[in-house]
Amino acid sequence: MQLILKLAAGILAGILLGLFAPDVLIRLLLTFKELFGQLLFFTIPLLILFYITAGIAGLPKASGHLLGRTVGTAYLSTILAGTLAFLIAALVVPFLATEGGAPPPEASEALAPFIEMNIPPVLGIMSALATAFIFGLGISATGAGTLKTFFEEGRDVIEVLLVKLIIPLLPFYIAGVFAELAAAGTVFETLKTFGVVLLLSVALHWVWLSVLYTIAGLRAGRSPLSLLKNMLPAYVTALGTMSSAATIPVTLKSARANEIREDIASFTIPLCATVHLSGSTITIVSCAVAVMVLTEALAIPSLLTMLPFIMMLGLVMLAAPGVPGGAVMSAVGLLGTMLGFSETAVALMIALYMAQDSFGTACNVTGDGAIAVMVDAAAGGD
Repeated sequence: MQLILKLAAGILAGILLGLFAPDVLIRLLLTFKELFGQLLFFTIPLLILFYITAGIAGLPKASGHLLGRTVGTAYLSTILAGTLAFLIAALVVPFLATEGGAPPPEASEALAPFIEMNIPPVLGIMSALATAFIFGLGISATGAGTLKTFFEEGRDVIEVLLVKLIIPLLPFYIAGVFAELAAAGTVFETLKTFGVVLLLSVALHWVWLSVLYTIAGLRAGRSPLSLLKNMLPAYVTALGTMSSAATIPVTLKSARANEIREDIASFTIPLCATVHLSGSTITIVSCAVAVMVLTEALAIPSLLTMLPFIMMLGLVMLAAPGVPGGAVMSAVGLLGTMLGFSETAVALMIALYMAQDSFGTACNVTGDGAIAVMVDAAAGGD
């Protein structure tokens, strides 16, 4: 929650600087934004490579049926949630938001950074993703302990970079983005859209949770409201932790209150904390639509164009870091390669997503309880 307050302070400081500060101070902030952006985009492929490889290689070696059923149900939930979010956001956001929030090129050129630097990533996004799946599945199949340790230690290095440097500096990066918007005269339209998307995303989270628990209740012959009520402690805890992994103890306790068998709960809940990201997907897709509305160079695509992005998003966020903003950091590369987001659009996306990250995480972990009920009911019928 401190991070959200810091991001809010960064947005406010950026607006005030963009409106009232001398050009030299704004350009100094834009210089930081430029350099930080280069570091961020250099880090993203490494994050995808190490986290996804370590995540796949570390999947529990349980019954094939149980593992496949849990992962398959979680992935299907993520894809359907993202599809629902796109269909509703594409209808609602354009009517409630004002277009043209991102600064046009000529506005940003008037206040250029003092230093520009190009740091090419070691791997492209899709190359990193393909490599991660090849090595992750290969390590899982062969039991290559040395490679498994290498990728786990690489993941730990990237996590330190995220926790100690990138996440703490995000408020300054966001301040640079909003200083640029304020200087271009489009910041208030952007803030209006932020409010619309925040309310829409939270509403969609609860719509999807209602769907999941209705299905789970029908499958298990239990009251959906009773099942959902027992998971509310996990929802509230996740609002504070902003981490599915950190909420696992409370999620497990809540799942046991729903009379899920101990062996099923202890397997599905930790696994779903890694692979079930329906809430984060809803937030990312809704925010992406909002940024498209705000950016003149982008247009809302058709469902057939958006669906591959949603499907890849469900894979890229696999084993997303247990730190605030891990999901959107994993998705940054796809936003550029598949949806054509510029650096400014990606920066807006990060700011918009991070303001809602706790709600997305809360939806993720609460949905994990529904997945556990479904898997338990299915396993009981085997």
